[in-house]
Amino acid sequence: MGVYSNSKLKTFEQCKFKYKLRYIDKIIPEIEKSIEAHLGTCVHLALEWLYSTIQETGNAPELDDVITTYSKAWVKEYSDSIIITKKWMSAADYFNKGIKYLIDYYESNKPFQDNTIALEKEILVDLSDEHQLRGFIDRLVYDKENDEYEIHDYKTSETAPSEETIEKDTQLALYSLAIKDLFKHDKQVKMVWHFLSFNKEIELKKTNEQLALLKQSTLDLINEVESTLEFPPTISALCNWCEYKEICPAWKESNLNGNQSDRYNKRYGQQKL
Repeated sequence: MGVYSNSKLKTFEQCKFKYKLRYIDKIIPEIEKSIEAHLGTCVHLALEWLYSTIQETGNAPELDDVITTYSKAWVKEYSDSIIITKKWMSAADYFNKGIKYLIDYYESNKPFQDNTIALEKEILVDLSDEHQLRGFIDRLVYDKENDEYEIHDYKTSETAPSEETIEKDTQLALYSLAIKDLFKHDKQVKMVWHFLSFNKEIELKKTNEQLALLKQSTLDLINEVESTLEFPPTISALCNWCEYKEICPAWKESNLNGNQSDRYNKRYGQQKL
């Protein structure tokens, strides 16, 4: 049984060379992680603690306690190997961003009575007899009033969400398939994205027909992955945050020549994202 993840498939789509290094060669990068990833991890841990406390006690903790939990996670998970790509910002700047995200979220969502039933829930999407997709849902809610499930996902990216971006998101839609199967619930599953940088919430539902098409397109992508023999690099804006850029020949060449991504993507047989 081949088990994939959304991040694994996205890596293949974004850069086949990175896919090869990470999932085939299994090279451990020298760069541990970016400051953006560290921020996201700590915010997620704080929100997980918030809702787990509500589940255990029936009461929401104070905002100060949420911030304290975030601060402890920041210190515990931080290391000198974390890279700050935006040189005009400091680690303290990113730390304060996380505090703002949590304050805005707390004030917008209290008193947190939405009937959360699971946190960091592991799910498996059966794509075929040979393939599954594995993932984790940040927060799963059962809306009693509307008799439907909600998949909640936290985003700490500073990229403004667009309708097109949300429509093309495959992760939560694929998770919807797993929830429908798990709970034998044929009604629509609501997907909810929390864009914390903008204090904005976006909701979307997919029809069964749309989900069936997505399931097939995901299988088609997996078939492409498994039949691929060459793994050329793709130069794009994502390279700035790539943990493998120091060993990527395309990055080194393009960086020395003014980051001429179109020229080097053409040379390596890829298109700019």
